[in-house]
Amino acid sequence: MTIMVTGSAGFIGFHLSRQLLERGDEVVGVDDMNAYYDPSLKAARLAILEQHKGYRHAQIDLADRDAMAKLFAETRPTAVVNLAAQAGVRYSLEKPEAYVDSNVVGFLNILEGCRAVNPAHLVYASTSSVYGANGKLPFNVHDHAVHQITLYAATKIANEAMAHSYSHLFGFPSTGFRFFTVYGPWGRPDMALFKFTRAILEGRPLDVYGEGKMQRDFTYVDDIVQGLIKAVDSPAQVNPDWDPLKPDPATSGVAPWRVLNIGNSQRVELMRYIEVLQEKLGRKAQLNLMPMQAGDVQRTEADIEETRAAVGYEPTTPVEVGVGKFVDWYLEYYKL
Repeated sequence: MTIMVTGSAGFIGFHLSRQLLERGDEVVGVDDMNAYYDPSLKAARLAILEQHKGYRHAQIDLADRDAMAKLFAETRPTAVVNLAAQAGVRYSLEKPEAYVDSNVVGFLNILEGCRAVNPAHLVYASTSSVYGANGKLPFNVHDHAVHQITLYAATKIANEAMAHSYSHLFGFPSTGFRFFTVYGPWGRPDMALFKFTRAILEGRPLDVYGEGKMQRDFTYVDDIVQGLIKAVDSPAQVNPDWDPLKPDPATSGVAPWRVLNIGNSQRVELMRYIEVLQEKLGRKAQLNLMPMQAGDVQRTEADIEETRAAVGYEPTTPVEVGVGKFVDWYLEYYKL
C-alpha cells in the first residue's frame, strides 16, 4: 500500500513509518520539522527513513491547506495515519493557538484530503487525556468523555467528532486511537522518561510531580505501532447494532467510525517507573517531590478489550523491559 503518515519524523510516526517500510509498503511522510523540541533528533529519525527507497518526505505544515491538498492529489494514498499534532499538555497553557492551528485546522486539511481521494482507512491519534475529569477506572471507550481539563484534550475530542462527521458524509472509514503515555527509544525530550534519564546522568535532581504517587498506563512504542498497523489493515465499519436512543460513544450506526483505547492496560506508579530507571542506569536519583501540575490527572488506565476484539491488539512489554530498551538507545545515541 501507499500510506501517508503525518508526523513521520516524530516519535511514534518514525517507528510506524519504519515498520511499514520494512513490511514493503510505500510511505509518504509529512512533517514540518518544527522546533518544539530538538530538531536534530527529528533529522536523525528522518535520515533513517530516507535510507528506504519506498519513503518520500514532504516538509509541510498540516495547516497549509493548499500544500496538503496538492500532496493528496499527487500521492493518492491507500490509507492515512495522522500522528502529527502539537503535543504536550502543559505547553497548551502557554501557547494555545499552536494547538488550534495544528490539531484542528491541520486535521481539517487531513479530512479534506481524505474526502478528495477516498482512502481505504484513516487512522488518527487521539489521547487518553480526553477522559479528563472522569475518575472511573479503567477508562472505557463506551463511557462518555465530555469533561476535558486541557485545551490539548479538547482539540483531540474535536478530532474524534470531526472524523465522525466526515466518515458519515463521505463514507471513508476512520479510527481514532486514544494513546496512553507512550515511551521508548527515540522518544520526545519533553517526556518524563527522557527528562529523568538526562537529569540522573547529569547529577541533577528530578522534579517529580504529584509527589511520585501518580499512576500511569505506560505503553511501549512497539506495542503502539503493532496496534496501529493492525488497525490500518482492519478498517472501521458501521455498527449494525447501534441504538440511536442509547447512543454508544465509541461506535456509530451512521458512519464507518470508531474510537479505541491503546495502552498497556496496567497502572504503574511514577515512583516505580523511576525505580526501574535507576536500576537500568545503575545510579540513584535525587528527587524533588512537587505537587500536581495544572492539567494533570492522578491516574490513567486503559480498558483495551474493544481494541483486542476489533484489531487483535495485545501489548507485551512491561516497563522493566521497555525502560531498559530506552536506556540502551539513549546511551548509544548520545555516546555515553
